[in-house]
This record gives sequence, C-alpha cells and structure tokens, in this order.
Amino acid sequence: MINKTIKDIRIIDIPKITDPRGNISVIEKSTLPFDIKRVYYLYDVPCDASRGGHAHKLQLEALIALSGSFEVKLNDGENVKTIMLNKPNKGLLIPVGVWRELENFSSGSVCLVMASDVFDEDDYIRDYNDFKLFKRGNI
Repeated sequence: MINKTIKDIRIIDIPKITDPRGNISVIEKSTLPFDIKRVYYLYDVPCDASRGGHAHKLQLEALIALSGSFEVKLNDGENVKTIMLNKPNKGLLIPVGVWRELENFSSGSVCLVMASDVFDEDDYIRDYNDFKLFKRGNI
C-alpha cells in the first residue's frame, strides 16, 4: 500500500547563481533525491486548461516553473493542498501515490518536469476512483 501523503510533498531549492548579467540555476545529481531518467516540459497551455489529472505508482517527479506561474493541486486521497509555482529556482517534489492537477497557467508559462523513470503507461493512475482504490491497497 502506498501511504505517501501531502506531508511528503516538498519544495526543493534549485541552486541559484546571481549575476548582474542574469541569473543561472543549476540542477545536478545532488539537487534531486532521484536520478533523472526523463525530462519534458509543458508550454503554450491555455489559462483555462488543466494538465496532469493523474498519480504515479512508482515514479517520482519534480516540477519547476521555468517561466510564468501555475498552480499544482495535490491530493493524497484524504487531504488536498494547492501550491503556486512561480520561481525558476524552486521545485516541487511529488512522491508516488499523490494525485496532481496543474491549472491556472499564466501567459507564457513553462513547466519543466523531471522524472525518476522513462515513460511507462502502466505506472499512471488516470482515473480518480482507481486512485482511491490504489491508496487503499486494492489495486
């Protein structure tokens, strides 16, 4: 049974090097608690659209708002929390077994996602009722 909860979600600091010519943030092996196996990004998302709408059985993910802002609604089956991402040097680490929905994208926003594994459709829980069963250990 997956017993990860809202309390296991955390904001991670991405190292930031400030410079009058522009800042640099660096993600290295020690930045995240997992090896990055896949990177993808969301962009040109209409402000009234929603992304996500799933949980993972085994995969960890870290999200960063590289540009603009968006909200991440997180649900552990009992508790719900919404986090606004709007700084490129802050990441949101989402553990396994947490439902996520991304919404309220600002114009020009870019969401970078770093994942602990390659794409595997079997790792996704895309139906909320199946998610509730998964959290109870029934699937």
